[in-house]
Amino acid sequence: MSNDAFDEREQPGEQPADAPQELTGRQRLIAAVWPPRITRAQLIVAVLLFVLGLGLAIQVRSNSDNSALRGARQEDLVRILDEVDDRTQRLVDEKQRLEDQRTELENSSDQAEEARKQTVEKERQLGILAGTVAAHGPGITMTVNDPGDAVQPDMLLDALQELRAAGAEAIEVNGVRVVANTYFSGDAGAIEVDDRKISAPYVFQVIGKPQDLEPALNIPGGVVQTLEKEQATVHVVQADDIVVDALRPAERPDYARSSAQ
Repeated sequence: MSNDAFDEREQPGEQPADAPQELTGRQRLIAAVWPPRITRAQLIVAVLLFVLGLGLAIQVRSNSDNSALRGARQEDLVRILDEVDDRTQRLVDEKQRLEDQRTELENSSDQAEEARKQTVEKERQLGILAGTVAAHGPGITMTVNDPGDAVQPDMLLDALQELRAAGAEAIEVNGVRVVANTYFSGDAGAIEVDDRKISAPYVFQVIGKPQDLEPALNIPGGVVQTLEKEQATVHVVQADDIVVDALRPAERPDYARSSAQ
């Protein structure tokens, strides 16, 4: 065998040029841990460790916050507890006081509103009696025709008195509101109501209970029979709603004054 052939053979211990190089121990360690391969179990353990650490941190902080109380003497702790109790009682008392004030204000407001309503209602009732406000309600209409001008003022006054006695609450005669001091004057055919001249037919608009008003006019020897003797005719009609809207101005008494203090 020639020397060239011997040279071409591989020498013991030599590697081909393209053979992979053997990794060192450090390189094998890095290759084992990178890139990281995290399993599900490892992830759960990491989360649990994080939660545990967070809980420990909170506990340590809580313990540090309460360290002042833990190191306090028994007398100091009793004093602090008493102060807390006193403060709590003051807050409870203040809450009760405010609730009582609220209740008082609500009751006062309700009473004031009720008083206002009663005042308005009383004013309305007095206004109806005084003729300063309009009124409506059930009642009758009495129409007196006097073709012979024979009806005297006192006959109409008798009719007014009978209606009042029967419970009339508001009356209007030919557009004149009847009040407590209303009077009839003049002569037959020229009758006046509170110095205001009226003429036949004489129409009474009366608010009250119709079942009481009409019989009061038709009693034997009463208003209707008296007027019919003078050749007058009387028609009485009941109605569910009679309107009395003739008004009187509010008058101030010259001498009378309220005795209420």
